[in-house]
Amino acid sequence: MVQGGMASGSLRLPAPVGSLAVNPQDLLDEARTVGREATAEGLDRLRHQLQTQIRRSMGMGDQPPAPPCSDPDRANFPPGSITRKINGDLPAMLIGGVAALLFQMLHPLTMAGVAQHSNYREDPLGRLERTAAFLTATTFQSRQEAEAAIARVRRVHASVIGIAPDGRPYAASDPALLAWVHAAEIRCFLNSALIYGPRPLSVVDQDRYVDETAKVAIALGATDVPHSVSELDQYFEQVRPELCLTDEAKTARNFVLRGVGRWPHEVGAYGLLVAAAQGALPGWARRQLHLPAAPVIERLTVRPAVRTVGTALRWVVAPPARPADNGPATRVR
Repeated sequence: MVQGGMASGSLRLPAPVGSLAVNPQDLLDEARTVGREATAEGLDRLRHQLQTQIRRSMGMGDQPPAPPCSDPDRANFPPGSITRKINGDLPAMLIGGVAALLFQMLHPLTMAGVAQHSNYREDPLGRLERTAAFLTATTFQSRQEAEAAIARVRRVHASVIGIAPDGRPYAASDPALLAWVHAAEIRCFLNSALIYGPRPLSVVDQDRYVDETAKVAIALGATDVPHSVSELDQYFEQVRPELCLTDEAKTARNFVLRGVGRWPHEVGAYGLLVAAAQGALPGWARRQLHLPAAPVIERLTVRPAVRTVGTALRWVVAPPARPADNGPATRVR
């Protein structure tokens, strides 16, 4: 059969001329390499933009934190420590941080100090930013940098003194109050990591976390600091008679629950964060804060939604290492 003056089945490509010969497989490999690099660059730009937005939403500057100290001999907590693993997971730490804010309100003297010396209503993100900066310095930086951060906090604490509404004096440098703030944080961080973290934590992991983080509280001036989960539970049993929901605590609780978001997506995201934070509180503390509990709703809606958002957030702030480029893929023959 003849079509267009050429016999069917007789089509031939022109022969290559000298050095202009091209291997189609080389072209395909080159295209794959270019596409892979273009995709990686696009993802890197997207991650950078999202990282900047996240830092701004938390009241932080555009500049990322300094890289962690990787020298085990200089680091405050060495690479691979359980403290770095737990404190390095942003989703669980955000949830645990909000839970800790709520939990700490139950101590009347701590709450009096916050109400009388903090401008949380005018600068709601300021305390979160300072807490995040302190945790970053003491968890990921060198001992020298951690000690400097601790010294700064101790200087601030020295001026936070006053009289609570019930007539009792208080001081932020009080070792008992420092132990309370620390214990509340560690309980909430650990609960959040257990519920929302990316990895299971054994009993040994949990005890090690409580033990490792105790040194930061002690350096701040706290005494009788728990060193294990059982000691943490015993501490709360001892301190519970001192806790109550004061009028100042109700005001602060309502402020945290309401949030400061204006746009629908901000309100929705913050609502999910607060719902997750309530689930990270000890049950008795949640009841004392007069926060409703809906276990079925939390299990079926809040936790799956938080885990989905958390997975996306981890991709943004800590992308997995890109495989090394070993050149074009070898063709299977």
